[in-house]
Amino acid sequence: MITLVDSSLRDGMHSVRHSFSPEQVAAVAAGLDRAGVDAIEVSHGDGVGGSSIQYGRSVFPDAALIEAAAGAVSQARIAALLLPGIGTLRRLREAQALGASIARIATHCTEADIAEQHIAWAASHGMTAVGFLMMSHMIEPAELATQARLMESYGASVVYIVDSAGALVPNTAAARVAALRSELRAETAVGFHAHNNLGCGVGNALAAADAGASWLDGSLRGLGAGAGNAQLEVLAAALERSGHETRAELFPLMDVAEEVVAELMERPQIIDRTALSIGYAGVYSSFLLHAERAAAKFGVEPRDVLMELGRRRIVGGQEDMIIDAAAELAEQRG
Repeated sequence: MITLVDSSLRDGMHSVRHSFSPEQVAAVAAGLDRAGVDAIEVSHGDGVGGSSIQYGRSVFPDAALIEAAAGAVSQARIAALLLPGIGTLRRLREAQALGASIARIATHCTEADIAEQHIAWAASHGMTAVGFLMMSHMIEPAELATQARLMESYGASVVYIVDSAGALVPNTAAARVAALRSELRAETAVGFHAHNNLGCGVGNALAAADAGASWLDGSLRGLGAGAGNAQLEVLAAALERSGHETRAELFPLMDVAEEVVAELMERPQIIDRTALSIGYAGVYSSFLLHAERAAAKFGVEPRDVLMELGRRRIVGGQEDMIIDAAAELAEQRG
């Protein structure tokens, strides 16, 4: 059985400039709950506590959004993302008190050790502790499995391969899942979070499921950073057709995507040249709007900025380097 997690109300925040209101969150969460989705992730795009000049200000606080989602569901569980160094244990305690029962603790793929305190706290306080290894394309499968074992040792019952850049393709996604599945305990689940910058979001999720992933993320209408996530309603249909079972009902998913989420989107989730450049360069999907703004300010192409960020191997948390790259490109071109 595949556990489906919807990220529209967290990853999708990047695409709407962190502006979802509690009323909008409640409407989406209620629709997902009716459709049988297992878990709904809610927070600022960069996790609880992410509202800042660096990452973008939220219009409404995380607490109000989590409370609204929790109050709108009867079956689905609420998940909160936390990045150590951005979010704190106080934020995690607050999220739990407001109804979040899943803690998704995210680190760069080589920095699992900074998650020990947060994963251990979540696991020891009744939450489902999930390790989230971001930018997983940047290291080889065996090294990724080593990082996953660390998260497992801290108390994570699920460890995710997170294709933050949308840079993986089905065979490289499957190889990473297989590496984790062979190294982690049988009772530890493997998850996969896809982005669609190379057009492989749903395909990668299917390949991950075939390789042993049992937790899969998606978002309605693909709403998410960059070219968006694996489109949840499409993923649910594709999983059914490929013989994987979920608890979700396809038609209600389609309805909430079309009738609720589509109305909230500022722009469609398409693979334009900027989004494609993110996947090709292997940079963080949430850099899309930052790169577009920096490129406009300095009169350079967003694609050139993103390729330079990829060359420098810039990762999440280094958003200030986007301005530096754009300024230096402008200077080089006179």
